[in-house]
Order: sequence, then C-alpha cells, then structure tokens
Amino acid sequence: MATSLGSNTYNRQNWEDSDFPILCQTCLGENPYIRMTKEKYGKECKICARPFTVFRWCPGVRMRFKKTEVCQTCSKMKNVCQTCLLDLEYGLPIQVRDTGLSIKDDVPKSDVNKEYYTQNMEREIQNSDGTRPVGLLGKAPSSSDMLLKLARTTPYYKRNRPHICSFWVKGECKRGEECPYRHEKPTDPDDPLADQNIKDRFYGINDPVADKLLKRASTMPRLDPPEDKTISTLYIGGLGENVTDSELRSHFYQFGEIRTITLVQRQQCAFIQFATRQAAELAAEKSFNKLIINGRRLTVKWGRSQAAKGKEVREGYSEMGTRLEPVPGLPAALPPPLALEDETPANYFNLDPSSSPAVLNLNLPPPPGLPNPPPPGFGPPIFHPMGPPPPPPMGLRPPGHIHYPSQDPQRMGAHAATHHGD
Repeated sequence: MATSLGSNTYNRQNWEDSDFPILCQTCLGENPYIRMTKEKYGKECKICARPFTVFRWCPGVRMRFKKTEVCQTCSKMKNVCQTCLLDLEYGLPIQVRDTGLSIKDDVPKSDVNKEYYTQNMEREIQNSDGTRPVGLLGKAPSSSDMLLKLARTTPYYKRNRPHICSFWVKGECKRGEECPYRHEKPTDPDDPLADQNIKDRFYGINDPVADKLLKRASTMPRLDPPEDKTISTLYIGGLGENVTDSELRSHFYQFGEIRTITLVQRQQCAFIQFATRQAAELAAEKSFNKLIINGRRLTVKWGRSQAAKGKEVREGYSEMGTRLEPVPGLPAALPPPLALEDETPANYFNLDPSSSPAVLNLNLPPPPGLPNPPPPGFGPPIFHPMGPPPPPPMGLRPPGHIHYPSQDPQRMGAHAATHHGD
C-alpha cells in the first residue's frame, strides 16, 4: 500500500477491495488464459479519488500492459469498463450512449458532493440484484435504434497495441524489432482524437471519439422501400455457418406473417418473404443496420421483383448481380423463334384441317437432285396412327437441319433391311 494512503484512514471503510475487475472483452484480450497482478488499495480512482484494488495484465502477444483506472463503484454507476470506460453493452462512449437513450448525466463534480453521491450510489448498488444498471441508466429505455446501428459486436483488439516509440520518432531507436513499442508515424497533434481525457469520457462531455460517432450516425444510409408494391421479400446476408432457419423465423415473426424462408448455405444468405408488404416494410425498418444474431451483424436489403430478375438473366446477369461469362464453343445468343401468323396446331405441323387429326402432310423442301414432290392434296395421305413420323434418313434431310448422334438409327441398334433373290 502506498505511504500517502496510509495516513488517510478515517474513511477507510469506503475503500474498495475486489477479487476480479469489471472489463470489456477488448481490454481482457483474446487469450482465455491470462495472468493478472493484484495490488490491494494500490491507486486512487481517477473519478471519486477513493483507493481501490488495481489489476494489471497483458491482453496478448506484442500488446501493452493494461490496468484498471477507476473503481468498481464508478464503473457500475455508468455500466462501463474499468479500463477503457466504454459501455459494456454497446462498446460505445458514454456520451453516445446517453444521447441515444436521451438521458442527462447528473454526477456532481465537486469533492464533497461527489463523495456523498458516490456513497448513495454504492448503497443502491448493494441493494440491487445486479442485473440492471442503477441510477438514471437503470430507468432509461432498454435500447435505441441509433445505438443498435453503431454498436460494436466484435472485440477491437487493435486498441491494445503498444504506444508509439518516441526514440523512433526522433530517429534514435536502436532496438529494431526487439523494441516493445510501435515504430509508426504518430497522430497529428491537430487531430481532435489526439486529445482525450478520461474524466471527459466518464462525464460524457467534450469526447472527440463520441463526436466522431455521432457525426457518423447522422450520415448513416437508410433503406428505402422499392416502388414496386408487389415486393415483400427481404435479403439477409452474412449469415455464416451458425445462423439457422428457426433463428431467423424467431426474429422476423414479430413483424408479421412469414410466407417462406429460403436459406442459401453456399452464399450464406437467406430470402424471407412476408405475406403482406406492410410487414416487410416494418421488418426492414427495424432490422436495417441493427440486426445481430449469434453475435454477427447481418445485412438487410430488399429483394428484387421477378420482372427485374428475368431482365437481368436475359441480359446475361445472374440472380446475384454478377455478369455471366460466355461458355467457349457455344453461340453467344440463340436465334429468334420463327414468327407464326396463326399459332394453331395446323400451322405448327402443317395439318390439313379437312383431314382427320392423325393425318400429317410434311411440307419439307425437296432435297437436291430429286424431282419436286407433288403439291399437297395430289398425293395419297400418309397415316401415322402411332404418332408423328420418324425423321427422314440422313440423305433426305433438308440442309441446315441439326442432327444429333442419338438420332441415327444405326446407333440405336437398327439394322438395314436386305432383299434376297435380287
């Protein structure tokens, strides 16, 4: 224990003694097996100036050592991490969280009032069940659309990097790769992010990081509904491998009746079709940029109409919006179909309406080298009671007709007829 704290024993019953710190996942580090040093009453809290137990640890390889900066009472009052002072639920500065929840900080800043306020809050913390924050934060609404859009869902371990080496900046560092500090260009002194104060962050005033996030929230894109009122399908992207059909249904059923849910595991996306357009618009409004399932932030977009999909496929685009490359050896486009003036069965098969339905008059051009056949109506009709006639032999087929090997009678086991006695 420090000597300066030993003589101040009249208020020692309020000193804090804890067994484990209150930390966010980023400050704790990605290594689940870490070693901490514990110093009882090792430092004064930077907010309430009361001695508390200080913890010190290294969050990972080539990271700087970190320690707790405020006591647990101040941490519980604001529901923040003891080291970085960011909100434990959203990972945002206190100023951004209070703006999103529409609450105003009421912590006094004078020494006497601060001590009285801290004692009352500590008594309220002891009487609470520990599941919800205390004070104004406990009475605030549970969530906000802006906070859900700005919330950090994954740890940001880059924040634990070492500080910049001052000797390297002056060109005097001789350690090279063994230097535990970063050899990078320092931040511009005129940059607002270079001037951060721990008290301003705790009280939620003049925080440059909070100002940056609030400006980002004001310019955040919106998801406007399409003009086609028949579209009632939402595209959900970034599912990963753990999000299932039941989890999507359990989230989106609250907005209205769901007609179908189609999961595409290969593309890690899903298509959710609602029964009504009103339900789809409500789901898009409540889920855009704030849908988090299994710790993953999912992408929410409107689906495309069937007419737009057909147009893109005809123009050579896939359903995912990518250009389809032509296949080597195949024609670039199929020839247009033959135009028929009257689309009747008689025109398709050149049927004679005066004859029975089973009579076919094939109107084929004559092969080269043979006399012209008699016009229709002069020759005897050809009856085919078992269906359409077989294709003509190879020598009698019209020029330009497509022939496949499977249509050759010789390849299907047929044998040519032989005449004996000639």
